[in-house]
Amino acid sequence: MPADSGELRSHTKYDRLIAAAKAVPPVPTIVVHPCDETSLRGVFDSAEAGIIRPLLVGPEAKIKNTASKHGLDIAGFEIIDVPHSEAAAAKGVELIHAAKGEMLMKGSLHTDELMRSVTAKATGLRTDRRISHVFVMDVPAYADTLVVTDAAINIFPDLDDKRDIIQNAIDLFTQAGFGTLPRVAILSAVETVTSKIPSTIEAAALCKMADRGQITGGLLDGPLAFDNAIDVEAARIKGIKSEVAGRAQILVVPDLEAGNMLAKNLAYFAKADSAGIVLGARVPIVLTSRADSARARMASCAVAALYADARRRLAPIAAA
Repeated sequence: MPADSGELRSHTKYDRLIAAAKAVPPVPTIVVHPCDETSLRGVFDSAEAGIIRPLLVGPEAKIKNTASKHGLDIAGFEIIDVPHSEAAAAKGVELIHAAKGEMLMKGSLHTDELMRSVTAKATGLRTDRRISHVFVMDVPAYADTLVVTDAAINIFPDLDDKRDIIQNAIDLFTQAGFGTLPRVAILSAVETVTSKIPSTIEAAALCKMADRGQITGGLLDGPLAFDNAIDVEAARIKGIKSEVAGRAQILVVPDLEAGNMLAKNLAYFAKADSAGIVLGARVPIVLTSRADSARARMASCAVAALYADARRRLAPIAAA
């Protein structure tokens, strides 16, 4: 448990996050194939809260039947009728290109179906950044909101991939209003650099890249083991003097397996809520799981909406 927290905290971080998203204009959102109760309810709740303005893409009859069966009034939602999930993914990406939405949201299709359309070379939503995933986690026992990356997209990211993964997470953290100059811990099994564990060498290189301005907007340290990344006392015992150690806000994992296990451990053992967002594409992508609670789905929409709103406001500055 973090040294600055002697008892469990309630899930108040998501409450503040959702409240902040309600305070900005609803974000036009393309929802791809919301054909089961879980995905459609997440859309309905987020729209009712004023976080998103959804445009549903999928088999119209199936969407309406699902809504009717589960008592969801979607009469005010625009629906674009396509025959199946693959067509819905392609149409969703096309609508983003046509400026019909500022966010993309996964419905009841498989993640790889959606991401195939997103990453298609000719027609997708790629930018010059590597596409990556973040879990924004409300851990009751931890003072700060935790960002874990990448636990869903990049299986074995190389050094250049990790640079983009970190920059994506920093940009989300600062632009979505979590704070400024986030503390970024690059995780490994140990906190010393050793040739026997390649992730420690990459961690050291990434810190030097930040020193040289190749990664901006955050405070980086690594390699750090998980305990001395999030616990001040563990860092003190190891003799680690750092602005990041013990107080990390962004956790960068060595690979997808490590990240996925870490995020799910926090969710199931530490009872953390987790919001899932894909970054590095032309628009933020809400990537939810069938196991997500309604609250976590709304939090995912809230994070993406805050980020999309910030990008909209920053766009005129960048153009100037």
